[in-house]
Amino acid sequence: MKFNDFVGSNFFSFYNDIDFISYQKEKKRLQAELLKLQHWVIKNNKRVALVFEGRDAAGKGGSIKRFTEYMMPKHFNVVELGVPTRKESKNWFRRYEKHFPAEGEITFFDRSWYNRALIEPTMGYCTKSQYKYFMNKVLKWEESQIDNGLIMVKVYLSVSKHTQSFRFKERQVDPLKYWKYSENDKYAREYWDVFTKYKEQMFRRASSDKSPWVIINSNNKLETRLKSMLYVLSQIPYTSNFDYRPLKKVDKQQRYSIIIDGISFKNLNYRQFLLLETLHGLDKK
Repeated sequence: MKFNDFVGSNFFSFYNDIDFISYQKEKKRLQAELLKLQHWVIKNNKRVALVFEGRDAAGKGGSIKRFTEYMMPKHFNVVELGVPTRKESKNWFRRYEKHFPAEGEITFFDRSWYNRALIEPTMGYCTKSQYKYFMNKVLKWEESQIDNGLIMVKVYLSVSKHTQSFRFKERQVDPLKYWKYSENDKYAREYWDVFTKYKEQMFRRASSDKSPWVIINSNNKLETRLKSMLYVLSQIPYTSNFDYRPLKKVDKQQRYSIIIDGISFKNLNYRQFLLLETLHGLDKK
């Protein structure tokens, strides 16, 4: 077994409870580094696959969006596959190999072949024999891809049950996010503990020195995005000497205010403001 838990790492301690002004500054710095990485990939004909896994509402799509915000569109792809056909279900690895990056490209997988290790067995979408076959083969398959020149980074975003529930409610009332919530999300919550069992088994059996998992706490979206960017940058040799250091926090944090039913709430941090705004939306629904 080989996986890294960076939740408590001092390397990322700057990002804990980061204020919004510092987040914006640090995000731009990291995005500039990501552009350097992309230039390196293009110039040297590298192939990079970035895998993002996690439960629903863990922040996979939001993190990928910040990764790609300023990247050159012609040289990256975001892969988010839907329900597999019967043929794809039987040829599981081939289904994803078709979407691997060409030379000079970066491919982001918003969920990946690890659907067969997580959501599929949890919800009964695959047979026991399909699950067992996948778990027995996946690590050797990944390592063979890596041996053939593919650079692969696997990131698992870990969200708590409480935070997931809050984000689901936020989606239901947000006129720009309601489409993200589905009946399947509700059913998945009923199988939370089953998913946890499969997740832990995935870490035990599908992680190695050559192809490790990293676990990043995703309860705070701002922290999640920055930590994901920094981790990916630290794992790819796009520079001969990776010496990136986070900025120091600004002395004065940005504060927010909101008026609800005539009552003014002032001097709020970003998370407090977001919570009140969401609860107010739920109350109005």
